[in-house]
Amino acid sequence: SKNSELIPSIKLRHCCLLRNQRCLTAYLYDRLLRIRALRWEYGSVLPANVRFHMCAEEVQWFSQYKKSLASFMRSLGGGEGLDITQDMKPPKSLYIEVRCLKDHGEFEIDDGTVILLKKNSQHFLPRWKCEQLIRQGVLEHVMS
Repeated sequence: SKNSELIPSIKLRHCCLLRNQRCLTAYLYDRLLRIRALRWEYGSVLPANVRFHMCAEEVQWFSQYKKSLASFMRSLGGGEGLDITQDMKPPKSLYIEVRCLKDHGEFEIDDGTVILLKKNSQHFLPRWKCEQLIRQGVLEHVMS
């Protein structure tokens, strides 16, 4: 009959449609992975030249991912929050040399030692104890 002659071409068309759907899904998933990686590479604000190549839905997805990540980081560290986007590569050493940029007063490190942070004084301190003070502009990392 006439209908039975059409079955092979209908099956072929259907297989082509399914293949195209799989290809498009893989492409879109790859773009999402790349957009997710942009948050780790650039931080929470994307450069204009990167944003220019994203559609509205991708920008919206990035914004939602950014909010979810921020909310997750706030929930870490016993409620104190933990920025998991810093130190993406392990530090070469646990201690760093720092110079004090302004008088800060006494500063206690883990073993109970109290150090006086005076302007222009230099110290060899645990990296993680210094990061906050470096961001605040109290200390600067001395590169040897």
